[in-house]
Amino acid sequence: MTSGDVAHASWAFPVAGALVGGAGALTYTVAAAIGIPPPLAAGLALSATLFTTGCLHEDGLADMADGFGGGRDRARKLEIMRDSRLGTYGACALMMSLLLRWTALAAMVSPVAVASALIATHVTSRAVLPGFMHFVPPARFDGLSAQAGQPSLRSAVIAVVLGALALAAGLGLAAAMVGLVVAICTGLMVAWLAMRQIGGQTGDVLGALEQIIEIVILLTAVAMSGTQA
Repeated sequence: MTSGDVAHASWAFPVAGALVGGAGALTYTVAAAIGIPPPLAAGLALSATLFTTGCLHEDGLADMADGFGGGRDRARKLEIMRDSRLGTYGACALMMSLLLRWTALAAMVSPVAVASALIATHVTSRAVLPGFMHFVPPARFDGLSAQAGQPSLRSAVIAVVLGALALAAGLGLAAAMVGLVVAICTGLMVAWLAMRQIGGQTGDVLGALEQIIEIVILLTAVAMSGTQA
């Protein structure tokens, strides 16, 4: 794969998300069918998504939290984000990400609701990434994000449309509208923070953005459905 190939294919990020969400949805459905209680089924579904992605985005979230939280200046923040060791900020961010996602899934009342939410969430959390990469410049010139290239506006629009369709199909029109607004606002917030902290985005920032949008979409799904455990 050459430099820029990822950017050219970025419109398909939501398709990859559908596969990841589908793995979690299938796991939950099978677990529920054999009588496993919802909280345990939710944990298994979450584990399936982690296994499918190799914890790629969780790693980005932890690195960004460590860098933004522990670095004194831009150079030190970027240095920490390249360090594979896990710090306190990263550990806490990972813990909260897993806890919030598991709690949201466990709060849903039916396998259909969980499966729909998982697929919609993973599609949407990746649908925002091409637009983010298009508008937010790389923070360094030798990182994975810089090598990936800048997605075209066309790719960004296609990805957002796919995300919106997935939200509407999985959560319903009202929840989809709220979820899409929340996802876009989340992207803008993370873009502002990344520019302020390190002057742009990196692969870790993209991973963290995916995680944060997963969380806010799942919480939106629970809030809009009114299905509290």
